[in-house]
Amino acid sequence: MDRRQRQMCIRGSLGSDPEGRFTAGGTAVTTFSSATNESRRNSDGNWEDHTEWHRCVLFGKQAETAAEYVKKGQMVYVEGRLQTRSWEDKDGVKRYSTEVVGNSFTMLGRRSADDGDNPPPTDDDDLPF
Repeated sequence: MDRRQRQMCIRGSLGSDPEGRFTAGGTAVTTFSSATNESRRNSDGNWEDHTEWHRCVLFGKQAETAAEYVKKGQMVYVEGRLQTRSWEDKDGVKRYSTEVVGNSFTMLGRRSADDGDNPPPTDDDDLPF
């Protein structure tokens, strides 16, 4: 079995402002949810939009940058590995959460004060590759 971590990347819009904090050891940690969208045909042949939400986690300097500069609605590009955590809730039910643990993070466009609720442009020319 190959022990290397598989990398994945997403480009999406933040659903809310990032949540930044520090670990007991002083490492910055920032979490946010990012939405990716695709259009696909339904069984009637009509196009429907489909949104998938991804939980993302950043550490260190990237976490500090994201917490300070990224806002709800902004487009981001995150590369990282998938990590699934499990825990038991208060009723003893086992729960799971899969996150993208980012090792590379790029802000795609900026939001200005007068952007309101309009998301930034999603031009593919903004991608870093």
